[in-house]
Amino acid sequence: MSVVTLAGKQFEVDEDGFMQDTTQWTPDVATGLAKSEGIEVLTDDHWKVINYLREYYQKFNVAPPIRMVCKQTGFPLKRIYELFSTGPAKGACKLAGLPKPTGCI
Repeated sequence: MSVVTLAGKQFEVDEDGFMQDTTQWTPDVATGLAKSEGIEVLTDDHWKVINYLREYYQKFNVAPPIRMVCKQTGFPLKRIYELFSTGPAKGACKLAGLPKPTGCI
């Protein structure tokens, strides 16, 4: 584990940069993480995905299946990859402050 500082907060991340304590997440942290992923500005579409991921995680303590993300946001999988070039698990979940999803390589 390593410690990173974003938006004036320090938090532990795993070797892939996923937050270990989801309660430390803030929108400012997401913005900082986005820059590390090559996303300069988080659009409304980014936030729609990020907020859905966080809501689902808070209810079920696991990231939602990608099919559910597409259905609930109304975005086709292609759009998710346009928004998060590293994909829905590695990119979107990281920005949402979720732990690395099971099966994510």
